[in-house]
Amino acid sequence: MKYSSSIVLVTGTGQGIGRAVALAYAAEGAKVIAVDRNAEAALQTVRDIQKAGGDAVSYTVDLSRPEEIEAMFADVRQQYGRLDILINNAGLSYCKSPYDITLEEWDYVLHTNLRGTFLCAREAAKIMREHGGGAIVNMASTRAMMSEPNSEAYAASKGGIISLSHALAVSFAADRIRVNTISPGWIENGDYSALREQDHTQHPSMRVGRPEDIVRACFYLTEPDNHFVNGINLVVDGGMTRKMIYEE
Repeated sequence: MKYSSSIVLVTGTGQGIGRAVALAYAAEGAKVIAVDRNAEAALQTVRDIQKAGGDAVSYTVDLSRPEEIEAMFADVRQQYGRLDILINNAGLSYCKSPYDITLEEWDYVLHTNLRGTFLCAREAAKIMREHGGGAIVNMASTRAMMSEPNSEAYAASKGGIISLSHALAVSFAADRIRVNTISPGWIENGDYSALREQDHTQHPSMRVGRPEDIVRACFYLTEPDNHFVNGINLVVDGGMTRKMIYEE
């Protein structure tokens, strides 16, 4: 198995992309550290990994709280001594008008999505550099490049993650730590069969994305032989950001 003996920390593992990524790395032999602010959801992911014969542990962390992030990585260092891969997947949003969103709501989104990504990357890198390097993947979004109304905080945080990632790739280069970004488009985490035909056909790839599409992107960016891929933003959106959309 390609990630046998690797230690992989994934945030936001309670559902959707994060859960799929955690399950996939475990299936490839990695020891998975599953992180979520919802303790029961993270623990359920761990139970499912263990039921399938994999190795996983969970941490309950609110990524808007720096002290919780620092405590988690201190424990990871103490318990395992190393970390090979970090998938910074956790994120949240408020769909509220820019006229109405409160400063506290704005800060919570930015502190969780952007500051949390930075702090997790920094703390992970401190461990990785002691053991020859590693790979970090930060989850952004096509919402960093295109928007629907009332998504300002989320868009700002995801745009910041793209810029943060290429800056970290340069800063961590001497320590052999690669940092890349994935920007998912529409990834359906619910009932795929309930989607409409037009949901699929509006995509140049003729379908809505699945969490497994992002899993494969993570595998590509963390594969040791792909160490020449560094500092990129990999857009996985079925081609939607390349499509001109005008009313006819």
